Amino acid sequence: MTTNLSAGFEGPLTTLGQLLSERSLRYELLAIGGGALHLLGLITRPTRDIDVVALVDDGSLVSVAELPGPLQRAVDDTAKVLRLPSEWFNPGPRSLMDLGLPNGVLERAHRREWGGLILHIADRSDQIFFKLYAAVDQGPRSKHLEDLRGLEPTADELRAAAAWARTHDPSEGFAHELRGALRDLGIVDGII
Repeated sequence: MTTNLSAGFEGPLTTLGQLLSERSLRYELLAIGGGALHLLGLITRPTRDIDVVALVDDGSLVSVAELPGPLQRAVDDTAKVLRLPSEWFNPGPRSLMDLGLPNGVLERAHRREWGGLILHIADRSDQIFFKLYAAVDQGPRSKHLEDLRGLEPTADELRAAAAWARTHDPSEGFAHELRGALRDLGIVDGII
């Protein structure tokens, strides 16, 4: 039986942070996605993981293709003890870092600490960018569009997110899908 993370991430993150402290380790990371939205109380739908997109090193974001070995071992040990899925804490959307995050994302992030673990949780405004990009990429029936609707973005926020998303995929196919997603969200003028 696997622990249900839809009840929240506080327990697993507390355990992970405590384990890191016991091992004299400390990691700072930027978290985005559904798990991050859950931590901020912005969504209530069940979600299975925390997506980390970068390490934070002395106030700068550093791309992470995979978690550092000692952190990954602590994540795995936490998963075993709490009977969590192995990917409950992962560097899933790492390509976003390579393509460029919204300017000022780290400054707007909400800092939370659990012992040796510090998460900078992307702000709602930045999550709108990520969720629009993911919704267009994965289609109109994706959980990302549901999350985006739940964030209740303004027309200006959606336009800014669309402009950012186009820097990540300038193809005409993506532009077509983006226009469709914006129409679904009530934006019919000023579409990219």
